[in-house]
Amino acid sequence: MKYELYYWPMIQGRGEFVRLALEDAGADYIDVARSRRKGMGMAAMLRLMEDAARPPFAPPFLKAADQLIAQTANILLFLGPRIGLAPTDEADRLWAHQLQLTIADLVTEAHDVHHPVSSALYFEDQKPEALKAARHFTSERLPKFLAYFDTVLGRNPHGADFLVGSQATYVDVSMFQLLAGLRYAFPRTMKTLDRKHRRLAALAERVASRPRLAAYLSSPRRLPFNEQDVFRHYPELDAR
Repeated sequence: MKYELYYWPMIQGRGEFVRLALEDAGADYIDVARSRRKGMGMAAMLRLMEDAARPPFAPPFLKAADQLIAQTANILLFLGPRIGLAPTDEADRLWAHQLQLTIADLVTEAHDVHHPVSSALYFEDQKPEALKAARHFTSERLPKFLAYFDTVLGRNPHGADFLVGSQATYVDVSMFQLLAGLRYAFPRTMKTLDRKHRRLAALAERVASRPRLAAYLSSPRRLPFNEQDVFRHYPELDAR
């Protein structure tokens, strides 16, 4: 099946979690908003959002034949079994989805550090609130989330190579992206936390070295993090 991925063309954002899974699997897909093919591009994405019978609220969303699936964790729940990045056991599939939803929670909290009042306001318009949010996030919330994921990795009955089961799943790929984004946004904090959670850091290294992902990550198709993205680096928010 050929997939169509719809996401903003100038940022990694939440769409990168889906893109990485597609790349790792070697799936046949079109990055619609970044494509120069006739009938593609931003206009095609906005048109589909307006005209679809079941319209998504926002990107990312995925078109697979006549299905339109939105929300990152929901897309990966759909994609995983079809591209060989999901467990075969139902209980493990639900566990993987649960972990992906928890990753989504952390992504939202990381974003809200620099936009704690409203996404409609500039960072400079809410800087005092962002400084307060950052202190809480870097000292309490982020360590709590990473300790949880490290515990999950350590308790996998198949060993600590993967978060779920005995083979890589989309959750492992998402964990790599999560840690990459956090290291960009909070490098001082993450330097400390990476030392504390070496199993997670090792997992991210293994994922990044997977052949298809390594090729993608070293290509110009991998957009750099930037200050229009979900993960943003403002030095004053990196308290450690």
